[in-house]
Amino acid sequence: MRMETQIFLDEINKSIGIIHKVANMYFSNPEDREDARQEILYQLWKSYPAFKGGAKFSTWMYKVALNTAITYVKKSNKILGKKMLPENYSLIAETNEQAAINEKLNLLYAAINTLSGIDKAITLLYLEDKTYDEIAAITGLTKSNVSVRLVRIRLALKEKLKNII
Repeated sequence: MRMETQIFLDEINKSIGIIHKVANMYFSNPEDREDARQEILYQLWKSYPAFKGGAKFSTWMYKVALNTAITYVKKSNKILGKKMLPENYSLIAETNEQAAINEKLNLLYAAINTLSGIDKAITLLYLEDKTYDEIAAITGLTKSNVSVRLVRIRLALKEKLKNII
């Protein structure tokens, strides 16, 4: 195996969680998630020769993964219509307290699922504790645009959830 390939695989393995998080955020169906993960890996491999190391590998990986997921969603929506997270996706026995928490999380994820592709990406990155600078670098937006969008996203989510939670 060539050294370049091994470096790529090592970097992917260090940050494989990024692929899973992006796929889980954008796709509710397990088969769609797996297809998206495969497509993201393919796009990462295909575009790796263009990676110059100007940014952290994980930043570049987020950018490719999010762009791939957004493109994949657009293609899927044209064919199948918009998909939502299932209301009851957990099969594990829950306590009443845990069930209430999970219900609120399901509602939050359903609300997040209604956001546009880029707003979903910003939300995911924000929930991953990325800084505004990192979010800007990954999404290609300015830091101030990220800030404004996050304010609008919070307001939109609050509005969607105000009568529910």
